[in-house]
Amino acid sequence: MAARLVRLLALCAVLFALAWGRLATAEPDGTTATLAPRDVAVVVQPTAARLPPAPADFQRIDNGWLVLEFPASIRPRVEAIARDAEDFRVHLAGDLGQAVLDHVIVRVARSPEQMAELAPEGAPPFSYAVGMAYPSLHVILLSLLAPDTWETPDLAETLRHELAHMALDEAVAGHHIPRWFDEGLAIHESGEFWGKRFRVLWDATVGHRLLPLEGLDRGFPSDGSEVSVAYAESADVVRFLMRDDDRARFGSLIERVRSGTSFERALEDAYDTDLRKLEYEWREDASHRFGLVPMLTGGGALWTLIAGLTVAAWAKRRKRAKLKLAEWAREEAEMDAAMDAARERIAAAQSASESDPDVPPHMRPGVPVVEHEGRWYTLH
Repeated sequence: MAARLVRLLALCAVLFALAWGRLATAEPDGTTATLAPRDVAVVVQPTAARLPPAPADFQRIDNGWLVLEFPASIRPRVEAIARDAEDFRVHLAGDLGQAVLDHVIVRVARSPEQMAELAPEGAPPFSYAVGMAYPSLHVILLSLLAPDTWETPDLAETLRHELAHMALDEAVAGHHIPRWFDEGLAIHESGEFWGKRFRVLWDATVGHRLLPLEGLDRGFPSDGSEVSVAYAESADVVRFLMRDDDRARFGSLIERVRSGTSFERALEDAYDTDLRKLEYEWREDASHRFGLVPMLTGGGALWTLIAGLTVAAWAKRRKRAKLKLAEWAREEAEMDAAMDAARERIAAAQSASESDPDVPPHMRPGVPVVEHEGRWYTLH
């Protein structure tokens, strides 16, 4: 009985997570959103790059290592993300094993068009970006509106993502790292897209559509669904590398790359494995985690749906039965009360008739009488 209860609770938890992930992924028109990429810009000659001056209506906050320039109307929001950035900087230093983010300039634009005007000359932001990092210039650009959709992105989340890019570049001293590792770390550290990533990874794992890590270093796919898998997968592999038991290994990996060792060799030295074996171990881990629903229900998505509907139907029937029992109990109570009232009225009437001499015997309740030749006689 206890085992069945545990399985039922686990199933409900997974179904809720899947449903929440689907809702978190859905766009207003009901379609499924793609995990939007935020890229790192490479400036070939950083010493020659120049930042245009900020608009006259911009304000400035200087917190030492962090300088923010922004429209005056959003000062409360910027002050909030500045406080969040202080804590996030400490968090990144702990994960990367060294002090990072010595100096960063953050410019917050009203729109993608203004973000392009605030960008370093000759290095405009990508057309799809709501955030851009320029590590060699220590500059981050953010937009209050997303291109095309004109939605308002999470400013704090976007800043954390770009700060993670900057911190990783500093930690490895600008040496090459695979794109999946760079983007994966930024997504994992910022905590963004959690619901979307869960659903995307579950679908890709069950559907055997996970992508080879080696291919992701050469370039991310252009297909919308595969882009989502690429980003979600990258973040989860980084999570796998940063497990509690491997924190020291992760710091060693970063330090080895910083010293000039190639990423592949640094990975072998720090984790005693190569990229191919690492990917195999991660896929095994993913199959165990995301195979939980089939294990509990004995099938795939269809059985997951059937199990969910069964649980919902059972709960509905139980609720309906409780309501019916309550209704019956109420009706029985009302019937008992009516019968008690009737008994009291009969008793009162009987008592009154017995004490009234004008009431003939045959009209008195409870008195046995017979009639003979038009006259009534009491039986004794």
